[in-house]
Amino acid sequence: MKLLSGTIKLRVRGEPVEIALTIPQSPVHPQALLPALQKMTDAFVAHAVGQSESQGKSITCKEGCWACCRQLVPVSEAEARYLAELVAAMPEPRRSALQQRFRETIEILKHADLLEPLRDPARPGSRTLHALGMAFFELNISCPFLENHRCSIHAQRPLACREYLVTSPAQNCDQPTAESVQKLPMPASVFGALITLSKTPGTKTAPFVPLVLALEWASQHPDRNTPLPGPEILKRIIENLSGKQLNC
Repeated sequence: MKLLSGTIKLRVRGEPVEIALTIPQSPVHPQALLPALQKMTDAFVAHAVGQSESQGKSITCKEGCWACCRQLVPVSEAEARYLAELVAAMPEPRRSALQQRFRETIEILKHADLLEPLRDPARPGSRTLHALGMAFFELNISCPFLENHRCSIHAQRPLACREYLVTSPAQNCDQPTAESVQKLPMPASVFGALITLSKTPGTKTAPFVPLVLALEWASQHPDRNTPLPGPEILKRIIENLSGKQLNC
């Protein structure tokens, strides 16, 4: 696969941010750009952390904190396929152990009558995403990738996980409310820009997949979209980020 390296220059909250990226030049599916998008997200997070700390608000997340790993984490369709490929490539017995955790989580959701609502959260009459998220959190289900209170795929973790940091006391995350948990304000969401790629014209919301259903969803939804050149996919994501059309 031919790769293309370069530096993109963006303005984030009025300040210039340069990010060196390497992406496929040939036609690919969006998941092939995830390493670059993870790097872009990390750059935005670093900028947001710097601004927060300049205002006296330090990040309270630290290694061993895992309350957010019990939340209903959304991933894009590209990330669901990426995670499925990641697990499939793992050596045994780790691969089977992870696949079993995903299956056990599905069984818990089924008995709690949450499986079908999470499979199709946009269906008419479904509970709000907030209600589904709170019901999921109350089940105290850990992310299948959580091992010994640590993310076992930290370097490849989803974009939504990367963007979620807090400045409020860490203990508040055990019983999260809008008042008790102060999230780090992000200047832009790469996750939001990525899921917008899959948005169907005329729909109000962009589709996402609950992380705990990623393997199941990927097995049922092979990517039949036409691959696009890597630079074209990146261009569309940056356009979604900025809300402006790029002439390049």
